[in-house]
Amino acid sequence: MDRTPAHSACLVATSALALGAALLTRRMTQTWGTLAGESDAELPGDGILPRAGVVATRAVGIAPPPRAVWPWLVQLGYGRGGFYSHDRLERMVGLDIHSADQIEDRWQGLAVGDPVHLAPQVALRVAELAPNEHLVLEGADSLPGAAAAPYEFTWAFVLHPVGAGTRLLVRERYRPTGLSGRVLAEAVQPVSFVMTAAMLRGIRQRASGR
Repeated sequence: MDRTPAHSACLVATSALALGAALLTRRMTQTWGTLAGESDAELPGDGILPRAGVVATRAVGIAPPPRAVWPWLVQLGYGRGGFYSHDRLERMVGLDIHSADQIEDRWQGLAVGDPVHLAPQVALRVAELAPNEHLVLEGADSLPGAAAAPYEFTWAFVLHPVGAGTRLLVRERYRPTGLSGRVLAEAVQPVSFVMTAAMLRGIRQRASGR
């Protein structure tokens, strides 16, 4: 069907508005919850992917000290404590995730080199671990039957003591291996924002005993 000039102009205008909205909100969603200087600060794990093309840093303040937050981070993962986020959404896409509401000793023995699953066939590997300070996960080789991601990836959880409380920073770094990787890394940011914001609130609630 032929498109009239008015119809084409409407499509162009709509696309321009959508692109403008994405650009305006991109910075906000990729730095959600951060205070001045936090999103640009060097964090543990940054050196693993020094030239990342896409970086998102999100944060939350938590009343208890880092030692009360750390056990919740250690048990992150599919088949472990979950991700403290939107479990119902994750189950809608086929992931049987039920986030823990208590600390389990069986999930506390995490060490460098251990896998942390995002899904049955998708796993990250513990790259750096300093108790009560930081946990850094990096993309692992794909498991049998899984497709390789078109980008390298790190996921860092950093605890900064502030007075009697904690600042929890979560940083994602993506280094695309091609154009498709860059497009995918940008495309997942809205979903990453929604899930990470919920995860940070979930960790805060659990660490605070609520």
